[in-house]
Amino acid sequence: MTDETPDPEDAPVARLDDEQGDDAADESAEVPQDVLDEVERLTRLAREAVDEGEAAAYRERRANLLAEYEFTARVREDDAHDTLVLHPEEWLDDGVVQMDAVEDVDRGIERPLDGPGDSEDWDTVAERNRQIAETVAEEHGAVHGENAAALAEFMHNHYAQPIDSATDDQIEEFVTEYFPRNAWPSEKQRDRIDRSVALTLDVADSV
Repeated sequence: MTDETPDPEDAPVARLDDEQGDDAADESAEVPQDVLDEVERLTRLAREAVDEGEAAAYRERRANLLAEYEFTARVREDDAHDTLVLHPEEWLDDGVVQMDAVEDVDRGIERPLDGPGDSEDWDTVAERNRQIAETVAEEHGAVHGENAAALAEFMHNHYAQPIDSATDDQIEEFVTEYFPRNAWPSEKQRDRIDRSVALTLDVADSV
């Protein structure tokens, strides 16, 4: 079930992918990272809901979350992939983006919703990833456990995939982009991230 019908106009937005480079480090300054993660989770739940009432409830919760930061959300659908798009409310008039109101395109936010793991139940994937991270903490200590937890959140929030299905490109994206920008790592975490990833993948393969 689709989430909603996309607006006919698409505004330019800052993409959250590896094409952005270092300039994207502050892309979510107006909306906290934990709120972005929850908005994406609610969007996925709405898309997967069989009952329209349930889907509408998820979308309403999403709208209420974003209203605190004066942002709105919609899903843009095309042949290549579906994308969650967040816009400042001031850009829209009757739900349509007014291009003359867009002064800073970097205020817009995009998150891809498609991926190999899209068909899997999000809650099941998230629970598995958290269990992997907890096992890493138990077997290898708190620092590696914290890094594993960051990888877990990255995989189920951004790709809706279990850790053990991560590709080399996804791991590189996590280590070089997500981890330093969104995990708020300590110096110990930064120093051990490569080892932490290796340990986490080993644990994921064994559980």
